[in-house]
Parts: sequence; C-alpha cells; structure tokens
Amino acid sequence: MKSSSLKLKPVISHPQGLPIYFLTGKKYLHQTLFCIQSLTKATSKPFRFVLVDDGTFDVKLIEHINRLLPGVKVIDTSTINKNLEEKLPKATFKQLHQKRAVYPHIKKLTDIHTITEDPWKLVLDSDMLFWNEPTKIINWLMDPDTPLHMVDCEQSYGYSIPLMESLCCTAVKPLVNVGAIGLNSNHINWHNIQHWVKLLEEKEGTSYYLEQAITAMLIGDANTVELDSSQYIVAPDKTTIKQKNGILHHYVDLSKEGYYKTAWESLI
Repeated sequence: MKSSSLKLKPVISHPQGLPIYFLTGKKYLHQTLFCIQSLTKATSKPFRFVLVDDGTFDVKLIEHINRLLPGVKVIDTSTINKNLEEKLPKATFKQLHQKRAVYPHIKKLTDIHTITEDPWKLVLDSDMLFWNEPTKIINWLMDPDTPLHMVDCEQSYGYSIPLMESLCCTAVKPLVNVGAIGLNSNHINWHNIQHWVKLLEEKEGTSYYLEQAITAMLIGDANTVELDSSQYIVAPDKTTIKQKNGILHHYVDLSKEGYYKTAWESLI
C-alpha cells in the first residue's frame, strides 16, 4: 500500500476548492493519499487540501506530497509552532503543551484549530475510503453552521459520561466519532480544554480516546450534522468491505484487516 501510494495519479488541490484538513506524516501519508484518491473518485467537486505536519515531515516527504497533490497547502512544524505560541502560549497552556508532547491525537485540535484560515474546518482521519459521493459532507462544506461528526459503532470516549457532563456543564451526545469532524476554530475555548484534560486524567486516568472525548464535550448537546451510520460506516464488517456498501468506511479496530488486505487495492 505504501509503495502503491507513490504511484497514484496526482490529485490537484484547487485554491478555491472546498477545504479539507488532514493531520499526517511519514507513518500515515500513504493512507492520506488513498483517502484523497477515493474522495476524488467518488465526486467531481473540487477540494482544497491542507496537510498538517504531525512532526515527521522532511524534505523528501514534502516533495512526494507536492508531486502527488499539486497545489496542496502544507502546514509545517515551524508554522505550527508559531501558531501555537500566538494562540496557546506555553506560559498559559503549560499542561496542554505537555499533553501534546506525549499524546499526538490532541494535535488534531491544537495544531489544526490554531490555523487562522477557514474558521469552520473539516478534519478527516487518513484510515478511511470513500465509495460513493459524500453529499452530506459536501453540503456542509459549502455552508457550515453547526458541527459535523460521524456516529460511532460503540461508545468510545474512555471516560464516563457523568464526569464529562459535569465538567462541560451540558449533556454530551453519545457515539460521537471524529473520523470526519467539523468544528469552528473560533468557538473552541482552550482554557476549558486544558482544564478538562487535567481533571479527566486526575479522576479517571489517561485514555487513547481523550481527543474524541474532548471533542464530544466541545460539541455538548448542540445541534449537529450527524452522518448516517449506515452510510458513513465506522468499523465496517467483511461483507460491507467486500461489497463496498455505503459512502464512507472508517477502518478502525478489526476492520483494519480488510482495509490493508483488500479495500485499498480494490480502489485502484
């Protein structure tokens, strides 16, 4: 899959296209490229792709990115650090910076939502493939006004709902999945996030799903665009993968086997 990703047909990133953000790097770029390839096969709509460095970009990797995604915007480490210092200075957000250093997933919030462009940002995970036109996502991108999210196959927050709700002072939606997540950067209260991270971990320990829990708390009980779980599928089973049912597959947990063995190859 890694080797084949470097031979994919280049996808143009259009300056005026619908913006889509990825946090990616050496370990995940091949997945990012296949996700983008699948999206552009599923629809004729133009997109503007923004790739955010997870800390592993180098000159060679950026050359590959620019060759395979002409016109792409790359947010490198120096730009990220500048944005962080302006919006999340270490003197004020010491604990959030410490968490960022040991928990890369939180960069989907800190490193992407401190970028000044596009107040509303759609962030996609790389381990996904589109099989049909994602009309609901496209409509949201054209006129975003409420958060957008996938619906999980099971509750995966890593923390108890009562604790989460007590901290964010509102009800928390069940089954929020951040494989495809649209949020308004200007609506994010970073002081709250730092406070929530501290208390969640003090009371119930660390969790791989912290970023998903924090996102669910940011959304709270607000009106959202929920992507139909029968079409935007988290952890598709073997039959769903083989028949390419639905619109989008998010290959988590056991579904990664089908992703690596058959799904990406059937795309090309």
